[in-house]
Amino acid sequence: MRALKVHFIGIAGTGMGALARLLKEDGHEVRGSDAGIYPPMSDQLQAAQIPVFEGFDAKNLEWGPECVVVGNVCRPDHPEVVEAQARALRLESFPSMLATALLPGRVSLVVAGTHGKTTTTSLLAFILHHAGLDPSYLVGGVPQNLPSGAHLGRGTPLVLEGDEYDTAFFDRRSKFLHYQPFRAILTSVEFDHADIFAGLPEVRAAFAAFVDTIDPAGDLVVNADSPEAMGIAAGARCTVLRYRVLPEGDTDVGSAEYCASVRSKAGARRTVFELYEHGQSLGEFSTQLAGAYNVGNVLAAAAVARRQGVDPERLREAIRRFRGVKRRQELLGLAQGVRVISDFAHHPTAVQLTVRAMRRRYPEKALHVCFEPRSSSSHRREFSEGYVGSFDAATRVYVAPLYKAQKVAEGDRLDPVALARAIATRGVDAHAFDSIEALAEAVLAEAGPGDTVLLLSSGAFGGLGDRLLQGFGDPVTLGTPEDRPGVDALLAGYLLPAVIASETVDTLVVRDPGGGITATVSLQTVGDSAFLFGLAVDPVRRGQGLGWVMGDVVLRLARTLGVRTVYLATANASDFFGSRLGFRPVAMEAIDPAVRDTANFQAGASSVDAVCMELVLDPNDDPGD
Repeated sequence: MRALKVHFIGIAGTGMGALARLLKEDGHEVRGSDAGIYPPMSDQLQAAQIPVFEGFDAKNLEWGPECVVVGNVCRPDHPEVVEAQARALRLESFPSMLATALLPGRVSLVVAGTHGKTTTTSLLAFILHHAGLDPSYLVGGVPQNLPSGAHLGRGTPLVLEGDEYDTAFFDRRSKFLHYQPFRAILTSVEFDHADIFAGLPEVRAAFAAFVDTIDPAGDLVVNADSPEAMGIAAGARCTVLRYRVLPEGDTDVGSAEYCASVRSKAGARRTVFELYEHGQSLGEFSTQLAGAYNVGNVLAAAAVARRQGVDPERLREAIRRFRGVKRRQELLGLAQGVRVISDFAHHPTAVQLTVRAMRRRYPEKALHVCFEPRSSSSHRREFSEGYVGSFDAATRVYVAPLYKAQKVAEGDRLDPVALARAIATRGVDAHAFDSIEALAEAVLAEAGPGDTVLLLSSGAFGGLGDRLLQGFGDPVTLGTPEDRPGVDALLAGYLLPAVIASETVDTLVVRDPGGGITATVSLQTVGDSAFLFGLAVDPVRRGQGLGWVMGDVVLRLARTLGVRTVYLATANASDFFGSRLGFRPVAMEAIDPAVRDTANFQAGASSVDAVCMELVLDPNDDPGD
């Protein structure tokens, strides 16, 4: 395909910006416009050397594009749309541009469904990446194992998140109808997006039309436990492969082409399951993801990966290493023993599954669930009844006010006060709040050490996560690239080597009110082993227990990542690591050679006085967590 000159209206949107970067990487000349452009997208577009016009104006098209990509939020009277039509420029939607520019010569693998799309798409892309297939991908989220949600690979697979939302003002069809899948996943089908679908029959019709676009020589991987999805799959013209997570006590491993039998118990920090392919065991697998529904997502991705030729061992390692997606069961931080987790769930079914999964993973103490009705569906009264039973596994529920309530007619709006009262009738302590500030004060007053706070919102929730972590005090969070200078400066004060960055290194930090680094520790994972290094606390905070907190939290992280043995090298803190955290001295030769080969280990163990130590983790023993 020859190089095109392409202009994006609304280029700072997550999907539009990602597609713009892919087109630029593919050799096309790309520019765009948007109002209020902020990091991280502004930084990403600048790094990609894509010029961006601030604000919308007909003059933005004077550079001479051949086609204009119009987001689905644009109306026909948008000044740049009007100008493009006056210039007789070709209008493209996001999905049609993607199909035109990126599909030729690639194998389209599309993940669709009401729930689980982003996680499943991210996992499939990561599996293929880990297997060395170098796929292209475009995900509607931020995968935690991949550099970004978009990548133009050299391999033939193109992994796409298939959205049923409408395409543009001039094309009301669902986006996924443009993607021409060779293989597709259908996770579930329920009524959602009440702003564009009148009811379940319209949703069914959209998904049925999607299934009809699958290449007859390809595959449809479908959730056998979703009656609606199975009903739609019955009309497929391609091979249909079912997947299901077996209920406890069910041993019928041949009831679907891909089955999983969960082995882990409540309270385990990883989900362990046996995976069956056409009735034959592929062995034991484990994932950081919580909940049977996420095991289903793993099965779906595994099925497509196997059809793409990924062998069981590479599949097992990729699933073990996958860390999920931001805003999906994402641990924002741990403060004063309280963990704060964020999730995108907003549909009643997704809320119920997520709350249950968090209760199963953290059964010991209270589960505080904060719910913000924010999406186009969660605003609406017709979903109220579905929400009432979705919070049964919670200890306390905090219902936030409707976000931009004026978007829905008053008579059609969900009533947060009535919802809280209805939840309370089921024996769950539930309250509605007039403001995010009042809700935060209530959570800070109620939550204590060992508790879990789960934030459910399709948006920013008014900064509630940061508000809670700062309110509890001294939150331990994952460090960012911006923290590196402060981390290295703190380490230098103790004559410790700087952190050598790698995709396998995680750095935890505690920040002071001004953003400086108060405490830090790092962990580098290598297979099922890890190297703990760079534990340091600001001298003014010594003696307050922060060192033990950092050590405890980094070991919790190691367990969550599936690490079995943690190693370290220390010149003067062996007593602390031995008495407080349970490490024991070992000879350097006894350390996993793969760990010894890492640059961080070689830097940390270079001192002649260094003592090497190890801690063998029991995955079922997570004290205080």
